[in-house]
Parts: sequence; C-alpha cells; structure tokens
Amino acid sequence: MPKHAAALAPRLGGVTTVVDLPAITRDDAALRRFLHGLPGVDQVGAEARAAALATRSIKTTAKAWAIDTAISMVDLTTLEGADTPGKVRSMCAKARTPDPGDVSCPSVAAVCVYPDLVATAVEALRGSGVAVASVATAFPSGRAALATKLHDVRDAVAAGATEVDMVIDRGAFLAGRYGQVYEEIVATKAECGTAHLKVILETAELATLDNVRRASWLALMAGGDFIKTSTGKLPVSATPPVALVMLEAVRDYFSATGARRGVKLAGGIRAAKEAIRYLVIVKETAGEDWLVP
Repeated sequence: MPKHAAALAPRLGGVTTVVDLPAITRDDAALRRFLHGLPGVDQVGAEARAAALATRSIKTTAKAWAIDTAISMVDLTTLEGADTPGKVRSMCAKARTPDPGDVSCPSVAAVCVYPDLVATAVEALRGSGVAVASVATAFPSGRAALATKLHDVRDAVAAGATEVDMVIDRGAFLAGRYGQVYEEIVATKAECGTAHLKVILETAELATLDNVRRASWLALMAGGDFIKTSTGKLPVSATPPVALVMLEAVRDYFSATGARRGVKLAGGIRAAKEAIRYLVIVKETAGEDWLVP
C-alpha cells in the first residue's frame, strides 16, 4: 500500500491516540485493527442528538441565508437510463439560475451526470462557475474489475469533469476486505488528477453506524476529498444520524491531520426545512467552517 508520512491522532470520545498512517494502511490486518479500534457509536445516543438538533429553530433573518447556502451546496443531478443531451442542457440552465425570478439566488455547486454526458454539461455550463461532476467506478453497485472502474474515471476527467463521484464496493467492505476498498480509492484518486473525489459509501447498505464511521475513516485515509452518503438509488439515503457520524469523522480527521475534507449528503432532502435542519447539524457537529461551499 502507498506510504504516507502523516500521523493520525483521533479525538473520538474525548480520547486522543497517536497512530502511524503508513503502519495502519499497510495491509488488511492493520486496517482492521485501526478501524475496529475506533470507539463504537452509541446508536441510541446518535439518534437522540440528531433528533434534538433537528428541532432547533433559527431566526427568521437567518432563514434566507440558510436557504441560499443550501442551494449553493447542491449537486443538481440526473442519473437515469433515459437521460439525453437535451435533458442535461435543461438541467444546466436551472443550475445556472435556480430561481429566474430572484436575481440574488445563487447558482448550485455542480451538476452531476453519467460520463457520456459530461461534455454536454461542460459546454452548457461554460463560464458559469458551476462544476461538472460525474459518477464513475461502476455506479451504483461498485461491482466491477478495477480496470473497468478506472476507465470510467479517465473518460469522465478527459471529457472535462472536475469532480468524480465514485462508489465503494460495499460487498468488499462488509466482508472485511478493507485493503481492497482502500486501494481502489487510492487508485481512483490518482486517476482524478486535479478533479475532486467524492467517495460514496451507500450508508443504507452498511447496516450499522459503526460501519459508517469505519467506512468514513477508510475513505478519508485513502484520499477522498469528500465522503458522500448515498447513490440516491435506494429507498433510504441521507439520514440525520448518518450525517452526524460522518461529520464527526471529518471533524476528527481534520483534528488529527490538519486536512479539511467535506461531507456530501445525498438523497431524501426534498424541502428547504429539511435542508436547514442538516445545516444546523453541520454547524453543531463540525463547525461553521464546514458551512462554506
């Protein structure tokens, strides 16, 4: 496995433990020791804290700011088998101007499409400042040979994608093949070049919040710029407890390494009120710095 000079000092559960990154990423056994040595998640406690944060209100004067902030963080997405260049161009127009009646409304952060439609999106968004993201690595299953996955990434980046959304092989992760998952993320990051890498965990398939914490740390250690909840292809996507655990992971990873990484909440957030609730969870868990798109 690749060697890194960094050391980690997780602050989970109020306990600081210094560990050596090259040592813990050298093989499956070392990764298992580290990941299974992370403090367990109190599922009941996480659900209670997330529920409590969701009930907090914000001042009326702050709501407009919160809505604009949420819009500016959106990846406007179409990932359907029936997608066409015309549909993508229409979506890109909406991405540029989400509310034509309000000139103060910000553009979204990005649009996300399949690799074969990246060039269409790039052309439609030229000069707008809206990024173009592409799914890759055998989305949404993550089940393919590594060479096939990396070909996806190369195609997307060559077409102009500045963000790549990969999906981990949940079967490999749940079987404890942490080294395989780690190496695939490292290899994908290398193919991204200057493009940002978002690592989709598909948390609904990870079964426990402990696994969400482990997968988050694994993706961060492997070089993911963002960890992302979901593909949006399952009935359950982002949930407040999952968001809480993932935000704790990026907060503690930053504390340990000085590397600031992001969290992308995907699926199931359909109303402004829900978006504001998640912004409160972000602020109270990771801090205000993570509210900057």
